[in-house]
Formats: sequence, C-alpha cells, structure tokens
Amino acid sequence: MSHEEALCIAAELDPPFSILGAETQRVPVIFNSPHSGRIYPSVFLGASRLSAAALRKSEDAYVEELLACAPELGAVLMHAHFPRAYIDINREPYELDPLLFNGRLPEFVNSQSLRAIGGLGTIARIVNDKEEIYAGPLTLETAFTRIERLYKPYHAALAALLQTTRASFGTAFLLDCHSMPSQHGERGGWADFVLGDRFGASCAPEITRLVQTFLKNLGYRIHLNKPYAGGYITENYGKPVQGIHVLQIEVDRSLYMNEETFERSPAFTGLQRDISRLAGMLVQELPRWTGGYKMAAE
Repeated sequence: MSHEEALCIAAELDPPFSILGAETQRVPVIFNSPHSGRIYPSVFLGASRLSAAALRKSEDAYVEELLACAPELGAVLMHAHFPRAYIDINREPYELDPLLFNGRLPEFVNSQSLRAIGGLGTIARIVNDKEEIYAGPLTLETAFTRIERLYKPYHAALAALLQTTRASFGTAFLLDCHSMPSQHGERGGWADFVLGDRFGASCAPEITRLVQTFLKNLGYRIHLNKPYAGGYITENYGKPVQGIHVLQIEVDRSLYMNEETFERSPAFTGLQRDISRLAGMLVQELPRWTGGYKMAAE
C-alpha cells in the first residue's frame, strides 16, 4: 500500500462517509449520495495538476443537503465525504484506466470498459470530459490503497444496510441520487431530472413511473434512462425479484446552484422542498406497490 496515501486517508477522511437515520429507520427507503463528497485529501491535491475548483467540476455538490429530510421521514441517508475525482464508488472496484498507471495492470482489472478507456474509471484520469487530473502516472499501490480504505468499506456498509432493511421490512428501496451538468442547449431538449432503472432491470417499472409522474406533476421535465440508465450501484444492487429496488436519480445542477462558482442559488430551497415532497410521497406510497411491508419492530 501507499504509506503516504493511507496516512492521509486516516487523518483527513475519518469517517469516510455518513449513515444518518439507521437507528430510527421506520420505512425501507434508503437515499444514497455517493458523489457529493467535498473533502479533497491533501495528498490528492498535491498530485493533481488542477486547482481544487477545477476538480470540483465532477462533484455532485450539495446533493446530500437536498436529501436532508430523509431521516426525519424514517428513511436512511448515506453519503460519501470523499470526492468522486479521488475515487468513484459508482464503478466496479477495479475498473482502471491503463493510461493512468505505471506498469502492467493485473488480469483481474477491468481496463476495457468504456468508462475506463474514457478516463472515468474507479480512479478517474480526467474531469469535465477533457481536463487531465494528474501531473504524472500513478502507482498501482495508490489505487489499491484508495480501494481498500474507501471503496470497499463504503460498499460493505451499503450492502449491509440494504440487507438489514430487507430483512426488517421484507423489501428495500434505494434511491441513488446524483446531479448532472446543465446542457440546456442540447438538441432534442434537456431534462431537469433523469431517472435510470437500467431499462426496468433494477427497479419495478411501477415505482419508476410513480417517481416520474410525481416530478412531472411538479412541473419538471423528465427523461427516462437517457442519457443515464444507471451506474454500477444501480446495476449491482438492483434486484427487484429479490425485493431490492434501485432507482438512479439525476438532477440538473443549474436548478439549485451556480455551476461556475459552486454557490447555492436562491432556487436551492425550493428544489430541496420539492425533493422532500418526493421523499414523503415515496414513504407513503411504496407499500401499495409491494402489498405492504412489515414493520421493523416485528
């Protein structure tokens, strides 16, 4: 392992993530924000050729704040403290870009995925589609240290949370929440929200439609599975047949923040209120789609 990397993680990312509301959970609903972390380790900043502001362009800024209501509703909120530019937990554990590392990659590494080849693997090579993060190549030990100290504990905790929720209530619903860059000039129009259920593979279609209809009725433009059908978390954990439903939700950043200065806009409070209304609706309505669920105290 990279000794300096390990020491930095221990000193600056302790704890590396938060789980809020687990002790008071009353409903089988979990909100997850894996990309809103804003603690940029000093060892990372030292190895990067970019400024901290440039690195933040890949950050799902303030998404966990938009979801702050979850514990009050009896749901659970989990969110990372580290940024996705440092390590991306919405990727396979060893989805690594061969251009980023010294030496030959082990055979168990997936270096051929479109995400890895494009520089957006577990350890990203670029931000903002074109800006190279690092001044030089990394050692494999650096990647493995981040994976062992951050990626694996996060996924172990998320998997345990889903299994405990399903065991307690008979089902589990994970809303994997992200933000996306504004692209209002795109041909064919853009969306305020993009819902991703892996084309029906990760979440019961009735639940996806429930969320889609609710947001449309609030006046938002919704796209389904395009351009984001769901990442590794959606694909890996979504098992509707086993009672675990995962829906990815992407929200346009321009709805709540200035994408250049990273400041919350005056509209932040309104969007936060609408997301609270969405969360409240899910807590109330999801039992109808599952035939009801048992209470955790049973």
